[in-house]
Amino acid sequence: MNYKNTLNSEGFTIIESIYTNSEIDALLLIIEKAIENKSQNKTFRQSDDLFAIRQFLHEIPEALDYIFNKKLSTLIKTTFSDDYFISKSIYFDKPEKSNWFVSYHQDLTISVNKKVELENFKNWTLKQNQYSVQPPESILKDNFTIRIHLDTTTKDNGALKVITKSHQKGIIRTEDFNFENEDETLCEVKKGGIMLMKPLLFHASNKTTNNNRRRVIHIEFSKQKLPSDLKWNEIINLKLA
Repeated sequence: MNYKNTLNSEGFTIIESIYTNSEIDALLLIIEKAIENKSQNKTFRQSDDLFAIRQFLHEIPEALDYIFNKKLSTLIKTTFSDDYFISKSIYFDKPEKSNWFVSYHQDLTISVNKKVELENFKNWTLKQNQYSVQPPESILKDNFTIRIHLDTTTKDNGALKVITKSHQKGIIRTEDFNFENEDETLCEVKKGGIMLMKPLLFHASNKTTNNNRRRVIHIEFSKQKLPSDLKWNEIINLKLA
């Protein structure tokens, strides 16, 4: 299957069985140990509905070798160019009784090292000592995201819903988007599977209703050099097997 063609056409694709259960269990053990040791870090965010680790691969670099196993490394090498690097990583844990939901949106921001006044860079924010900004559409269109599913994700515990092909329409204000005339797809993924998606794809997730946990590692990739002295906040070059 040509995953890149599907990704570019539909805005997403699901690939099962990238990891074995034992690989997922080993990765979860590393994460749990790190959480015990680093729970007070500013990049760790916890509430009743969500636990998250921003700059995940900087906080837990030992996870890299487990994430980029032979299957994922081969997939990236054969699907994308060698120019791509990791530009953002987040770990999400949606607990069993979580009421956390996310309405439809596009991923419009990138994480950078500082605030610089540049043309077409807007909507600056600073959270947990991390600057985010909306870059020009050309940067976002070229990026892609991999979501690694550490638990089976269904409609009952917050599987993503997406508007198929919506990434092709560019950046659109949510209130200006006519959802009634679009095709919605539920993206259920089994434990050990991944989802590839484009940042401009409209996506959302519902509350958990089946008391099943949902843990996901979200990794964004880019090959774009930023202008002036602006730099990606979390750049990690890939060393694919």
